[in-house]
Amino acid sequence: MSEQLAAELVKRFASLENQRATWETHWQEVADYVAPRKADINKVRSPGDKRSELIMDGTAGLAAELLAASLHGMLTNMSTKWFSLQYRNDDLNMNDAAREWLGDVERVMYGAFARSNFNEQIHELYHDLITFGTGVIFIEEDDEFQLGFSTRHISECYVTENEKGRVDTVYRKFKMPLRAVIQRFGADKISAKMLKMVEEKPYEMITLLHAVYTRDERDITRVDAGNKPVASVYIDPENKTILSEGGFDEFCYCVPRFLKASFEIGYGRSPAMTALADIKMLNKMSEVTIRAAQKQVDPPLLVPDDGFILPIRTVPGGLNFYRSGTRDRLEPLNIGANNPIGLNMEEQRRKAIQSAFYVDQLILGQGPQMTATEVVQRTEEKMRLLGPVLGRLQAELLQPLITRSYNILARKNLFKPAPDIIQGQDFDIEYVSPLAKAQRAGDVQSSLQFIELMQPLAQVDPGVIDYLDADNLVKHLISALSVPAKAVRGDDQVSEIREQRQAQQAQQQQLDQAQQVAESAGAAAPLLKATQ
Repeated sequence: MSEQLAAELVKRFASLENQRATWETHWQEVADYVAPRKADINKVRSPGDKRSELIMDGTAGLAAELLAASLHGMLTNMSTKWFSLQYRNDDLNMNDAAREWLGDVERVMYGAFARSNFNEQIHELYHDLITFGTGVIFIEEDDEFQLGFSTRHISECYVTENEKGRVDTVYRKFKMPLRAVIQRFGADKISAKMLKMVEEKPYEMITLLHAVYTRDERDITRVDAGNKPVASVYIDPENKTILSEGGFDEFCYCVPRFLKASFEIGYGRSPAMTALADIKMLNKMSEVTIRAAQKQVDPPLLVPDDGFILPIRTVPGGLNFYRSGTRDRLEPLNIGANNPIGLNMEEQRRKAIQSAFYVDQLILGQGPQMTATEVVQRTEEKMRLLGPVLGRLQAELLQPLITRSYNILARKNLFKPAPDIIQGQDFDIEYVSPLAKAQRAGDVQSSLQFIELMQPLAQVDPGVIDYLDADNLVKHLISALSVPAKAVRGDDQVSEIREQRQAQQAQQQQLDQAQQVAESAGAAAPLLKATQ
């Protein structure tokens, strides 16, 4: 049975290899000009080898680094909250006990992210997205740090989608030292050829295949690794044998795509691919401009065919001898180069490349005449232009990443026991990163503008205030601004405070009435006495 499964998985992998072949040349060319440190797609290079021989201008590489750092800062910045959890039942979102438990869950998750290698690996993922259009990150349990993240190079990964357009299959082809293979999987799992080889070449690199895919057929009554929803199979593709078979409770990979054509399956496209023509043109133009500048600074010389004694010395202080009586001289060749035209054309290409990498949206051109409010509004407008990118990253990266991390921590029993009131209740992920807040800034502005317009209308007709539901307006602002639960009272607390206030007002009213009665009685006493 295992041999049949191994042969079937190797056959599927061969099909995925054929589907990916057309992308590899494109990835290699993009990496050569934008990210040479990752240019190992269909080129084999030695470690430490120089890889920037094709790059004459570094605009594209710097723009890619800027966009990757900006996405990290605007989406998953660990110095601020970038996600929160909300109940689907709105009544629970205003319940103190329910909100406090969710707040504790968020605290545990943020602590696990901070202890792990999340920061460096997610930044590497963003760089892959910008360069290759497809990023692959692996999420696993870690005994020491609770969570472990690993961004896989695109050259190792082969992916495909399900009927909903989400990646549900990842094959990873990688190499591992033979000695490490035996230590991980055991000597009884490897072939006799490998056992014989380990004595002579224990550090020989062996190619392995790791297949992760959704199990279509499994026994749901069994909870062993072989019947989990997601299969994890390590294969020796040369001998078509299974080294290890296990599984995961949820898909362990996140495979976001920056942009994706509707007719393409599996892999996405990137800003680097969009700007590739301009990048290659700029590199060629820079090379030509440099040559023209060299000819102007150190021009070729016009030398008569006779009268001078060779060699010609062009170094400072050099002496050149010629026959007396001749009028021939050494003269520079005027090539008529116009460097400003070349520099202007290069600057046009640079601006086009920077626009493809959203640099003009990321860097605000602030002038001295701009007010603070105008700066905030322009910043929000620029961030809203990244809305389509944010939507895809939320669906394909952030949501599965947070869900997978939550499930791992829950299986480790790191959360407090949930209160009875939330048993059987579901909750959603709300993104509160700077970029996500900018997308919702319009709601806050509309609410504030509504309040400003109500004030002059209320002076004309006080009845218009009846249209204002202050409680729901405050709840809407709390949600839109992502105010922490600790800073907001729940409905129960608000009701209790209002009841106490009403009781105090009623008591005060009774005291006032009693005082008025006493004062009235005191004023009537002299009149009554005079009457008597």
